[in-house]
Amino acid sequence: MENVVFGIGITALAGALATVAGAAEDVESDIGSQGDPNSQVQLAPQMGYLHRIFNKAVAGEPPAWGLWAALGAGLAWAFMAVPMNPVLAIVLGCGLATFVQGIYATTAYLGRTASLAKFGQPVYIDVLKSMTTVTMAHAFVAIFTVVTMCHLINSALGHPFPLPLLGIVWGIALGAAGSATGNPYYGKERQYQSQKFGAGVPIAASGNIVRYGEAGERNSLDNGFFTAKLGGPASGVCFGLIVFFELWRTILFEKIGAGLGAVFVGIVIIAAFMVIDRYIEVWARKTYGPYTAPVAEEASS
Repeated sequence: MENVVFGIGITALAGALATVAGAAEDVESDIGSQGDPNSQVQLAPQMGYLHRIFNKAVAGEPPAWGLWAALGAGLAWAFMAVPMNPVLAIVLGCGLATFVQGIYATTAYLGRTASLAKFGQPVYIDVLKSMTTVTMAHAFVAIFTVVTMCHLINSALGHPFPLPLLGIVWGIALGAAGSATGNPYYGKERQYQSQKFGAGVPIAASGNIVRYGEAGERNSLDNGFFTAKLGGPASGVCFGLIVFFELWRTILFEKIGAGLGAVFVGIVIIAAFMVIDRYIEVWARKTYGPYTAPVAEEASS
């Protein structure tokens, strides 16, 4: 019984760390414009819409965060083998991984912007200096929390995978959670505020992102302020629930049926969330308006 209670406590702590990691990851991604909405940012200058959005995506979020989390976890694992205090090892490992993320962000922004020179898109040095440091700060929070979570899973719960392998697995999961949960909020609700809810992005509006804010041109810090309110917390809750339910079902049901009990509970949880998600989606469409029907508008006119 004590082992179960201890495991549930570690599960709760890991879920809390994952929630912070998910929120920081989504804000970092939205400030850097990495992920699904980035295609419209990249397309904007080609359509004649110059902007001051930090454009650093080269890889999608799951592989990028798999790299950074695995790098932080691998370095921490190596430092602990020296041996070094685990807390100091994790901080140093995550700090070095964040330094790599900063290099990645800088070279990606300069490279992608240089490829748009023929369309007149300039490189804004102030954007590069101000946005890179902010993305690095959020990246450190996300990398540190996910590596700490992996260390708890490895050392406290006795997971057989080494720390670097746990880092890459949960790093990919972290990037996928942010890409699927927070990025649509940034892309559809922030970049295309002028479009009707549920209308999607018409071909005629491709690249015509919202480029001006309440005072002057919009930059990526404005996007960060916006998505930190709902998109970031939503991503954090998503990733936190993934970690919590994954560890919770394993701790409580792994010994039933040689592990089949945990698998069955996982299937039940996924099915329940599918039903809940479908209900919320249908409710939102009916409450806030269906897709625009051009045929009906022509008939009425």
